[in-house]
Amino acid sequence: MILYGLKTCDTCRKALKSLEKAEFRDVRAEGLPKDLAQAALAQFGDALLNRKSTTWRALPDDDRSRDPLALLTDHPTLMKRPLIDDGGTLYLGWGADTQAALLG
Repeated sequence: MILYGLKTCDTCRKALKSLEKAEFRDVRAEGLPKDLAQAALAQFGDALLNRKSTTWRALPDDDRSRDPLALLTDHPTLMKRPLIDDGGTLYLGWGADTQAALLG
């Protein structure tokens, strides 16, 4: 299981604490693998972009209309966090549904 997020994100820290065997990857430092980004975008659509973030609010209007994959490549902090890859099954966020699926 791989958890993609930011080391400074409180939600990612909570998820990591609960998922003791998860491997953590910081998207700010390492980026998001292109194939994973494409799969996540196909599964979650626009929900993959965190439009409430300060990064999003700071983007000029013309950047906001760019391709989501290009935006995530240039600004990995725009990704809603965490993105969890559990052997090919993807989960987005750390809500009750994700917790129930991964913690039982």
